[in-house]
Amino acid sequence: MVKIAPSLLSADFSRLAEEVKKVEEGGAHWLHFDIMDGHFVPNITMGPQVVSSLRSQSSLFFDVHLMIEKPERYLEAFMRAGADLITVSAEACTHLHRVLQMIRDLGVKAGVALNPATPLSVLEYILSDIDLVLIMSVNPGFGGQKFIPSALPKIRRLKELLGDRPVHIQVDGGISAETAPLVKEAGATVLVAGTAIFGEPDAVAAIKMLKTEKKLV
Repeated sequence: MVKIAPSLLSADFSRLAEEVKKVEEGGAHWLHFDIMDGHFVPNITMGPQVVSSLRSQSSLFFDVHLMIEKPERYLEAFMRAGADLITVSAEACTHLHRVLQMIRDLGVKAGVALNPATPLSVLEYILSDIDLVLIMSVNPGFGGQKFIPSALPKIRRLKELLGDRPVHIQVDGGISAETAPLVKEAGATVLVAGTAIFGEPDAVAAIKMLKTEKKLV
């Protein structure tokens, strides 16, 4: 079954604990944290303090995506804050293999994110070091962007590349009731959705819709 990971980037920051409780009770599997530093991407969001403050409020799997320069400086802080998985953007890492080893040495699952223009070839020599590949289907930085269709063949090629390796394929950006069936069919196993969940009047219904295996007619 495909896992749903609501992105806090689109939540109401004035009542984050309530928002987390809502999606947890609504059937979400993971909770996605978009960590942005205003340098690697043109936005600033949250730090380890937010992750730590919510860790005691939720039993969800905490999925932390570091969209920051030199992410190795903050790996331990996010591990201590309660991250279950730390994903780093390949484009932000000078020594990607070393960073992945650092994450694993902390006892946390490791992921690599690829921006829309980044080829799958960067994964060739690190496939045995990762638990997840995040295909960005928008350019990172802001929520509510339109899905980039070229992500679909990229997801399919990634699925072929991974073969039977136990590595999740996560997709983030423009996920909605319309695009979710397409990315699932292509091979995605984890869907990150912000506006499609927190931007809807009924977040529980939105999660249920994203979970369905049926295509929209």
